[in-house]
Amino acid sequence: MTMPARRAAALLACAAFGFATSAFAQDKTIKIGVLNDMSSLYADIGGPNSVAAVKMAVEDSGLKAKGWTIEVLSGDHQNKPDIGVNIARQWIDSDKVDAIADTPSSGVALAVSNLVKEKNAVLLNSGAATADLTGKACTPNTVSFTYDTYMLANGTGKALTKAGGDSWFFLTADYAFGHALERDTGAVVTATGGKVLGGVKHPLNTADFSSFLLQAQSSKAKIIGLANAGGDTTNAIKQAAEFGIVQGGQKLAALLLFINDVHSLGLKTAQGLTFTESFYWDLNDQTREWSKRFQKVSPKGSMPSMTVAGLYAEILHYLKAMEALGSNPRDGAKVVAKMKELPTDDPLFGKGPLRQDGRRLIPAYLFEVKKPEESKGPWDYYKLVATIAPEDAAKPLKDSDCPLVKK
Repeated sequence: MTMPARRAAALLACAAFGFATSAFAQDKTIKIGVLNDMSSLYADIGGPNSVAAVKMAVEDSGLKAKGWTIEVLSGDHQNKPDIGVNIARQWIDSDKVDAIADTPSSGVALAVSNLVKEKNAVLLNSGAATADLTGKACTPNTVSFTYDTYMLANGTGKALTKAGGDSWFFLTADYAFGHALERDTGAVVTATGGKVLGGVKHPLNTADFSSFLLQAQSSKAKIIGLANAGGDTTNAIKQAAEFGIVQGGQKLAALLLFINDVHSLGLKTAQGLTFTESFYWDLNDQTREWSKRFQKVSPKGSMPSMTVAGLYAEILHYLKAMEALGSNPRDGAKVVAKMKELPTDDPLFGKGPLRQDGRRLIPAYLFEVKKPEESKGPWDYYKLVATIAPEDAAKPLKDSDCPLVKK
C-alpha cells in the first residue's frame, strides 16, 4: 500500500471511530424490566398494575418527545429467588435491560440486587420491604423508594405498644421479608417497653392459618402481629374473625397492609385495623388527581397501592437522572449516583433526599380502616391517625450498617 493510500485508510478509520464514539455518546435507548408477582398472592399489590404505573411514568417523563426510545418489559418471578435471578440475568445479558423495577418479595429482591451489582445495572425497588436492601446488603446500584420494615415497625409497632398493646405474638411469613419485619417490630416493641411473648412462622401463600392462630390465641398476647403480606395477610385476618380472636380481646396488627387487601376483605371485616403506609390515594389534591388518572389505565380498574405509586415516582426520578446525564451511559452505578445527586420531587411524595444508602426519605402515615358507615364511597377506606416525619420513618444513617454510608 502506498503512503497516500495508508493515510486515506487511516483517515477513514479515524472517521469511523469518531462516528461510533459520537453514536455511543448519544445513546438514548432505555429498557426497563418490571419483575414481580403476576399470578399469586402479591399480584393485586403490584402485578399488572406496576407495569401500568411504569408505562405511565415513561409517558409523563416527556423523554419520548425528546428523542428517547424507552421499552418496558415484564416478568413473573413467582416469589422464587432463583426464577427472579434467571429472568433478570437473561434481561441484562440478552435483552440489554438497564433497570430492574419493583421486585416485591424480599428474597427475590436481595438476590437480584446482588446480580445487578455484578452486572452494573440498576435495581429500582418499590415492592420489597426488607430494610437490609439499604442496610447491610446495600449496593451502589440499588435504590428503595417507598417503604421498608423499619418504617412499618416504627409506625404500627410503636403506636400500638404506646397505646397499651404491650405484649406481642407474631405470625410471620417464613422468608426474608417476614423475618426482617418481625425482627424490626420486635426491637421497637421492646424499646417502647413492651414484651414479645413468642411467635410462629408459616409458609408463604398459606391457605390454612388455624394452627398458627390457635397458638397466637393461647399466648394471651394483647397484640397479634401479622408479619406477612398480600394474600397471607387477608387469609389470616378472615380466619381470625372465624376464631373470634378480636371479640376475645386480642387485637390484630396488620404490619403490612395495602388498599387492595382492604378492598378484598371489605370494610366489615377490615374495620379498625391499624397499619402504616407511605401513600394513600386520598391524601391531597395531587394524589387524588394522579390516582384517578391511574385508575383509568389500571388493568383491574383499581386504585394504586403504595408500592405502585412509589414505583411511578421512582421511574420518574430514574428517567430524570438519565436525561441529566444526556444519554444512557450503560453504567448502573453512575446512573444511581446521579439519582442521589438530583433532588427528588414528584406529585405523590413531594420533595425529599435520596440518601447515600439508597433510601429515599419520605413521610409515613399511620392509618385506621374506616367502619362501613364512615365510608363515603368506593375506595374511601382509610382515616389518618398520625403522620410520621421522614427522618423518623427511615433508619438514621448514624445507625446504618450500609457499607456505602460515610459516618
